[in-house]
Amino acid sequence: MVEYAELQVTTNFSFLRGASHPEELVATAKDLGLSALAITDRNSLAGIVRAHLAAKDAGLRLIIGCRLDLIENISVLCYPHSRQAYGRLCRLLTRGKRAAPKGECHINLSDLVEFSEDQSLIVIAPDVLDASFAAALKRLVVACPGNVWLAADYLYRNDDRRRLVQIDRMSNQYGTPLVATNDVHYHVPARRPLQDVVTCIREKCRIIEAGFKLAANAERHLKPAGEMFRLFKGHEDALLRTVRIAEKCRFSLDELAYEYPDETVPPGMTPQDYLTELTWKGADWRYQNKIPKKVRKTLLKELALIEKLDYAPYFLTVYDIVHYARSVGILCQGRGSAANSAICYCIGVTSVDPAKINLLFERFISEARKEPPDIDVDFEHERREEVIQYIYQRYGRHRAGLTATVITYRQRSAVREVGKVMGLSEDVTGALARTAWGSTSASVDQEKVVEAGLDLNDPHLAQTIELTKQLMGFPRHLSQHVGGFVLTQGPLEETVPIGNAAMDERTFIEWDKDDIDALKILKVDVLGLGMLSCIRKCFDLISTCHKREYNLASLPQEDPAVYRMLQKADAIGVFQVESRAQMNMLPRLKPEKFYDLVIEVAIVRPGPIQGDMVHPYLRRRDGLEAVEYPSPSLEHGPPDELERILGRTLGVPLFQEQAMQIAIDAAKFSSDEANQLRRAMATFRRLGTIGTLQEKLIGRLVARGYEPDFALRCFEQIKGFGDYGFPESHAASFALLAYVSAWIKCHYPEVFCVGLLNSQPMGFYAPAQIVRDAREHNVEVRSVDINHSEWDNTLEKRENGTWAVRLGFRQVDGLRSDAAEKIVKARRIKRFEDMAQIHKQTAVSVKILERLASADAFRSLGMDRRQALWQVRNLIDAPELPLFDHA
Repeated sequence: MVEYAELQVTTNFSFLRGASHPEELVATAKDLGLSALAITDRNSLAGIVRAHLAAKDAGLRLIIGCRLDLIENISVLCYPHSRQAYGRLCRLLTRGKRAAPKGECHINLSDLVEFSEDQSLIVIAPDVLDASFAAALKRLVVACPGNVWLAADYLYRNDDRRRLVQIDRMSNQYGTPLVATNDVHYHVPARRPLQDVVTCIREKCRIIEAGFKLAANAERHLKPAGEMFRLFKGHEDALLRTVRIAEKCRFSLDELAYEYPDETVPPGMTPQDYLTELTWKGADWRYQNKIPKKVRKTLLKELALIEKLDYAPYFLTVYDIVHYARSVGILCQGRGSAANSAICYCIGVTSVDPAKINLLFERFISEARKEPPDIDVDFEHERREEVIQYIYQRYGRHRAGLTATVITYRQRSAVREVGKVMGLSEDVTGALARTAWGSTSASVDQEKVVEAGLDLNDPHLAQTIELTKQLMGFPRHLSQHVGGFVLTQGPLEETVPIGNAAMDERTFIEWDKDDIDALKILKVDVLGLGMLSCIRKCFDLISTCHKREYNLASLPQEDPAVYRMLQKADAIGVFQVESRAQMNMLPRLKPEKFYDLVIEVAIVRPGPIQGDMVHPYLRRRDGLEAVEYPSPSLEHGPPDELERILGRTLGVPLFQEQAMQIAIDAAKFSSDEANQLRRAMATFRRLGTIGTLQEKLIGRLVARGYEPDFALRCFEQIKGFGDYGFPESHAASFALLAYVSAWIKCHYPEVFCVGLLNSQPMGFYAPAQIVRDAREHNVEVRSVDINHSEWDNTLEKRENGTWAVRLGFRQVDGLRSDAAEKIVKARRIKRFEDMAQIHKQTAVSVKILERLASADAFRSLGMDRRQALWQVRNLIDAPELPLFDHA
């Protein structure tokens, strides 16, 4: 049997070049019986993890590779033989990306020669085999003897035979054996139209204008070995070499072994010893040297499991980041699964006491899953960049990088791009974009299209819709993740290429969070949260004006006044419960304790709503419906099987963890199946796994005697989490901030008003609404004034000893902070008394003074808005001549 390995494959991660997903190419290669497949995206390894996972599932040999487009207009396919060679390829790509703007890679021939050890190099022959190409080829042959080949393809162009003879002649001249490739850009010929479309998008032209920019035919698809041998008759050795090259390239991504950074461990201590020491010190601090027996037992259990799984360095890495933030006065709060950990509470990563909400540590770290934990930490949004730069400085940019986010084509962007290429008018593409299509696997809603005034019988429109459906879900470009950091002990740049982000001083890797999860690589999420900025400013004001010190964990707990306020939906500005939907829910839910807030935060979410869980819970809470727990038939299990899972939510699954646990306990999912379900929550749309899982989950629940309605609602809830995952542990962390912000609003409304205004933009409400709400809470709000305001909003002592809000210059539209600083600085020298003095003393423009006059900021000078505007318009910005300058 003849064998052939395809060594030149472009996926859709060569953005706007390939027309197939890596998974599609792998599946087709397996079906065709190819001995191996090499993914060679342009200057990128962005799609290699998805190809790796698909190849493992399919049992296909995957060759890790990359197409390097050099500055000298030469392209070389590069395949590392070993882990060390792969590291050199990643460093080469990192050098090229760090030397170029985002999205580009500048590599020259000298760079390639420097990193060429232990690599197989296949040089792609250009259209014209000129002297410069020959010189470059000769240089590579000298630098990498025995590891350089020359690529040849046969794509049914009119000069394929002649070109093959020329390439063969050059191959013999320079000792670079000929290797057959097919320059694959899609998995099947039917993708050729989409290939033409993405080419036009890249070239910014319509399909009727593209001409020779498009491929001449549909031959750039995967072909079986027999077809390739027919095409390369007389050059069979070129095909046999593909298999021999594949045999040399034995590197697999499975060889990537992640190692945690160890800077966080003091000399002479192991990571586990240091974590243990920090934990018990923190426990004494949290519980004032009176650690409850239950907490002590929990800590011992957690420490033992962390030691067994060797996760101590991870906890210390997160602790180090949090410790730095607090050392410079940045408020932060760990959320997500960290709320399940007593250790995270004791070392200060989170302020949520897990003992009070009874979350299980096993949902944070599981020996069965054998995956690293995932801790998200929110920081003040205004100061998060300080934390990010600290991480870069502590670990170095060669060992730290933000993860990528793959930006994909969604319905609207796909419709507009394809419509433009196909020559549709703006009004037609706009109408088509406004119709609802659902997921990538769904068909277009024909009724909506007809309502939009479009004719589906028009073949041109029908083809546009079909091409749009194919493009949906395709990657458009890589963007940086909002805050997911990958940190390594060794050079990160030897594991994955690192490139520049569009934002200055930011660098990010090529893989997204799903990729690094699959390879079991550590990620720490460093996120920004506006409410933390607000709360920190509120704590500072309470300390300065009221001489009381508070932090997230020390506020008075379970304050009845706070809950009474929330039950009345008095929640403007309160974190997570200020939306119209939440304020509508508050009087119905009537929160009375902290766990009620956990439910309040989570219940107005797509998961519970889509699963029809909200109304049953409210009816049971109000006593209008009996609390019952779904149960299997007697022969399949005990009737209280789900009571442990659903007891705290009155028999109604509201949280992601509950839905997952039902799959394990009631549907009898294995650990592997439950893990697939968990991962599928984030990939329903992309991979179309929804149908298989629906059948499996519902079928097993019904088979064990559960009501079909309950089974369907459980699955609908999981679908909701697929788009908007919100587990109980996240809800607990957010509920703490909801309680803290509500407590401040309840007891210090003037402080809360100032904190909100000084942290804008955030939340649902404009500054005018925040001010109006403060006045309704009997807070005196004083207007912006040229002699009293600072840039920020401040508090001023009233005659009765209470505090009034003084609006700051930041509330004046169009006024910048540097202009306000000039005004405040000049005012410290001499109080303002008239407009001419202000103009001369501050050196700000007349336009700025006019903005202040429009804001009625001259009352302390005895001028209303009209008078101030008249006086400002008598001023001029041009300096006076020396003859008339009497100053």
